Amino acid sequence: MMRSLYSGVAGLKTHQTKMDVIGNNIANVNTTAFKSSSIVFSELMSQTTQRASGPNAATGTGGTNARQIGLGVKSGAININIEGQGSSQSTGNPFDIMITGDNFFVVNNGNGNYFTRDGSFYVDGAGNLAMTSTGYNVMGWGVDAATGNIKQDTVTALRIMSAANMTYPPEATSEAYVSGILDRNDKDVSSANGKAVNLNFFDALGYSYTARLVFKQSADENAYSVELTKLLDASGEEMDISALKFGDTGRLQEKQIKVQLTDGYYWDGKKLMKEGETTPVVDLNTPIFADEQGTLVKDVDGTGATLDTTNDAQAKLDLIAKAYGYEGSTEEFLNLYQKNTTAGSAGEAISIRQRLVNLQYGTTPVTEQFDTGSEFTADGRFFDGATLNFDPDTGKFAGINGTATKTSVTLDLSGLGGNFSNINIDFSESSGFDNKGTSTIGATSGDFDGLGAGRRLGDMIGVSIQNNGMIYASYDNGMTKLLGQIATANFANASGLEKSGDNLYAATLNSGEFDGIGVDVTANGGYMSTGQLEMSNVDLSAEFTEMITTQRGFQANSRIITVSDTLLEELTNLKR
Repeated sequence: MMRSLYSGVAGLKTHQTKMDVIGNNIANVNTTAFKSSSIVFSELMSQTTQRASGPNAATGTGGTNARQIGLGVKSGAININIEGQGSSQSTGNPFDIMITGDNFFVVNNGNGNYFTRDGSFYVDGAGNLAMTSTGYNVMGWGVDAATGNIKQDTVTALRIMSAANMTYPPEATSEAYVSGILDRNDKDVSSANGKAVNLNFFDALGYSYTARLVFKQSADENAYSVELTKLLDASGEEMDISALKFGDTGRLQEKQIKVQLTDGYYWDGKKLMKEGETTPVVDLNTPIFADEQGTLVKDVDGTGATLDTTNDAQAKLDLIAKAYGYEGSTEEFLNLYQKNTTAGSAGEAISIRQRLVNLQYGTTPVTEQFDTGSEFTADGRFFDGATLNFDPDTGKFAGINGTATKTSVTLDLSGLGGNFSNINIDFSESSGFDNKGTSTIGATSGDFDGLGAGRRLGDMIGVSIQNNGMIYASYDNGMTKLLGQIATANFANASGLEKSGDNLYAATLNSGEFDGIGVDVTANGGYMSTGQLEMSNVDLSAEFTEMITTQRGFQANSRIITVSDTLLEELTNLKR
């Protein structure tokens, strides 16, 4: 038989293989992250009919080349264009990820790791990030609980929707600051009620509260008292603040305040009367104070003797305050003070509370206790809190309680229980500038960097993936949390990976082994893009061109077989 016949057969088979490769490329022209292949031919073998000879110096003849007849063609190699980057396809799905660079995603089917460029992912029922097509878990690194940073260790499944990740824990507020302008021409600042500012904060369980701070101007126009007057819970209900501490107790603020009886009230000895009525509004002959230190009578007097249960001391004090125009502000009224004019103790500040104690226990008439029975001038007031100072020349913050280096006051909430944290309130960003009679002072939770602001319980509202593969969750309380990082694999010879179907590759001896840890995608200049997928890198124009040359090669080889057959036919026809 003729050798050309078998060469033609080998050519047909090899071109069929090439057509198979081309057909597979074209079939996968729209397969996500598909990498095209190409085939390289090599000659099969050659039959040597005469070996080469060298020159013969003795005879003077030259050498001859070997005489070899080729016996056909075979597939030399099938190469994958695995490093050829496919174009990007925008999907808008945040879990669709495209790698730019030479790295591969690492996925696991429960038995072993595979590698892929197909970044079409979703979150399965167990909360794991997984491949959409196969359900294989996407592998990555978790977060070190101690540091909050990524711990690059042996890759594990990324369970981003675990129960622990669905919420962000609450935190008690520990820092706050007051900033803005206190304008001394502001009518609120100079009024008896003062300028109120609300500070919103949280306890450790995430419940919200509002602390009301009030600023009042002193006789010194560059000094203001600041005190806690109310504490409201989330429903607006007022809470008891008697166990709380803000600043110093019993501070003095100098400011003359005119006080007078209203609506026909007058004093008759120790009796507060109202014109037209014969029954005293309040009779100090019946004890209000249990002792001369101003302790209120509740249901027993200072000796332990039982009193009439209708003798409500606080209610009587409220009536006295109301008579002087301080209805609803009894403590404010009782904390007003006058300076003692008695020889030997002149200048001593005596509160209205103590004046009433003296009136109850002493014999001094009311006209001497309050200057006059219907009107008196208070020299200032006692308050619990701090004094805010501003520089008279610049209007800038000048310290607290006269100390330039003191910038903050602590709101001690320990009296409310262990769910609360004490709040350090910084006043250094406040000022006393002229703002046309309008104060802009306000309180903000957290320090100047936003730390210590506290928060309520947060529900997850979104997940985002950064270009380095780090996965962050965002919560409706304004917080974000690092959930993990998608790991990638990089191979010395990526073309040596073995296709395993479903857009997956397996490591081989020639590709290099996967170390089980992986690398950060950005380590060698790559990055990830979300909302995009890598398209196939098949070039249709090149494939169709290759198809033409393959078809012609196949035709030519078939002609070899035809012509060889004709020659054999002529040979057999020699004998008729």
